[in-house]
Amino acid sequence: MIGASLQASRGAHKRAVRGLHQWLDPGLTLTVLALVSLGLVMVASASIGVADAQLGQPFHYLLRQGIYVLMGGIVAWGMYCTPLELWERSGAAALLGIFLLLVLVLVPGVGHTVNGATRWISLGLFNLQVSEVVKLLVPIYLAGYLVRHGEQVRRSLAGFAKPLILMGLTTLLLLAQPDFGAGVVLLAVTLGMLFLAGARLWQFALLLSGVCALMGFAIVQTPYRMARLTGFLNPWTDPFDSGFQLTQSLIAIGSGSWFGVGLGGSVQKLFYLPEAHNDFLFAVLAEELGLAGVTVVALLFAVLVWRSFAIARAAELAGRAFGAYLAWGIGIWIGLQAFINMGVNMGILPTKGLTLPLMSYGGSSMLVTLAAMGLLARVHRETRASGAALHRGET
Repeated sequence: MIGASLQASRGAHKRAVRGLHQWLDPGLTLTVLALVSLGLVMVASASIGVADAQLGQPFHYLLRQGIYVLMGGIVAWGMYCTPLELWERSGAAALLGIFLLLVLVLVPGVGHTVNGATRWISLGLFNLQVSEVVKLLVPIYLAGYLVRHGEQVRRSLAGFAKPLILMGLTTLLLLAQPDFGAGVVLLAVTLGMLFLAGARLWQFALLLSGVCALMGFAIVQTPYRMARLTGFLNPWTDPFDSGFQLTQSLIAIGSGSWFGVGLGGSVQKLFYLPEAHNDFLFAVLAEELGLAGVTVVALLFAVLVWRSFAIARAAELAGRAFGAYLAWGIGIWIGLQAFINMGVNMGILPTKGLTLPLMSYGGSSMLVTLAAMGLLARVHRETRASGAALHRGET
């Protein structure tokens, strides 16, 4: 009797685990939870001095970030509960939303300007950075386009060029804000999704040549971009002006050594390193947790991208093309943005206003990135459900 009871208990446990695996991808879920949790700890540590001095509330930014995480969790749940078919049919609405947001933020009196950049629309509780929303709408639109016009993309130049023209206009509107970093990410996502859809290599070679030429022209023609580029190449030539932020970041990272100075022990966050809890959170993490902490964060993002691509591959094999393209686009976006942010902090890439996904302080970034994670979870759920249905039909 006891043996039979134990066997039945083990069987029920295995069924429960299989059921949970069908609903959620364990690797994706645990990685997202780890990044968000570590991000909250680091936002608290990086912002405590500035928040206390400026606002008299040491945990002001932590509390706000906690609210953003809760709101993002609700949005992610909503995305997870929404059938992908609805998003697949919303391509026109997504495209309209992209251009509406990017034009609206440039309207005087509507767009909110900070440090010379007009990238935000005030929503009361926080300022919505429109480029963050666009980063999610672009993969949704492109995934639907590739499902509907995949053969044209693979066989004709016109099919390949249509989405690129639209993304080119999107990039021009982003440069008008200006937001060069978001433009680079969206162009890379577009190219990556087209490549995975089977576009021809010679088209990519031609396009990349043109894109590189245009970006070079945009950098040369804009003084502040040129200053950023030259400052990145040798920040120590002007460590108190154009190279100030990067030199402070490098000092923080160099001070971390193998295991860091200890959580909360950063010196650079004490009014030396600007945007320590935002774009340069990674530098504070490196100073406090050292190479060990940097390695953990890099591995977590590598796992996140791997799970995104694994979910995409499973969806492709199950014949769910929209979900596959969407998961690939999200994986490219998150992986590239994390790489750029860490590269900027370490001085191997020019300075860009890009946050570290799921970790840096900011309502727009947290809400949109968690929404993307909800979509990834939905792709996994529908892929597993279709596989289970097919198995039941065969048996």
